[in-house]
Amino acid sequence: MSTTFKHLCEDPGFFLIAGPCVIEGEEMAYNIGRQIKDICTELGIKYVFKGSYRKANRSRLDSFTGIGDLEALRILSGVGKEIGVPVITDIHLPQEAAMAADFVDILQIPAFLCRQTDLLTAAAHTGKAVNIKKGQFISPESMRFAVDKVRSGGNDDIAVTERGTTFGYGDLVVDFRGVPQMQKACEAPVIVDCTHSLQQPNSASGVTGGKPELIETIARAAIATGADGLFIETHPDPANAKSDGANMLRLDLIGPLMERLTAIRHTIESFNR
Repeated sequence: MSTTFKHLCEDPGFFLIAGPCVIEGEEMAYNIGRQIKDICTELGIKYVFKGSYRKANRSRLDSFTGIGDLEALRILSGVGKEIGVPVITDIHLPQEAAMAADFVDILQIPAFLCRQTDLLTAAAHTGKAVNIKKGQFISPESMRFAVDKVRSGGNDDIAVTERGTTFGYGDLVVDFRGVPQMQKACEAPVIVDCTHSLQQPNSASGVTGGKPELIETIARAAIATGADGLFIETHPDPANAKSDGANMLRLDLIGPLMERLTAIRHTIESFNR
C-alpha cells in the first residue's frame, strides 16, 4: 500500500504539487519538472510533479484535450523517474484508474467528480495514493463522505484539496475555514489549489478566465491557515498554454514565491513552539 502522503507530511513545512495543466510535450514537461525540483530541493520543500494526461472537462468542443493518453502517461512516468519525485494525474472514469496507476504515484479525482462512488472506489483499489478535490458545490465537512469511499476500499493514503466554491455564475471564492474543517472531518492532509481557485469558469467566449495576479494571495492565506500542501499549475508562457493559461503562474515566478511562503511558514511555526 502506498504511503505517499504520509511521507510528504513528515516535515513541519508544506509540500508542493506543481506542473503544467496538461502534458503538451516531452521537452516542456521535463524542463518544468527539473526547474521546480531544483527550487524545492534548495528550500527543503517536498515536490510532486503534476500534469493531466487528458483534459476531459473543457468548456468548448474544440478545446485542446491532450497528445494521446499513453504518450502523455509515458512522459509523466519518465519525468518522475528522472528527477526522483512522485507524479500525480487526474482520472475521469473508473476504467482509467488501473491504466493511470501503472504510470503515476497519485491519482487525482477532479472536483466535479468527487461524489462519483465508482470512480473513488476504483482509485482506492489500485493501492495508489488518492487526492480528492473538493467539489465547488459541497461543504468542507461533506468531503468526509468522499474520503470514506476511498477508505472503504482499504486505502488510507488520501488527501483532499480545496479549490474554491462557486459564487454566482462565473466566479469562485475560497473559504479558508475549510482548511482546518477538512483536516478535522477527513483526518487527512489538506491541500489548497492556488490556481484553479482563481478560475472564472464558463465565460461567454467558452474559454475559462482567471485572476493569476491573486495566486500569491491565495498561497499566503493557505500557508497561514495551516494547509499541508499547495497545488499550483505553471507554464513558461501561460498566454500560449494549451489549457488553463488564464489562471496559471508563470514558471519563473515559482522560485521567489516559494521563498516567501517558506518564510511565512517558518514564522508561523515559531509561534507554535
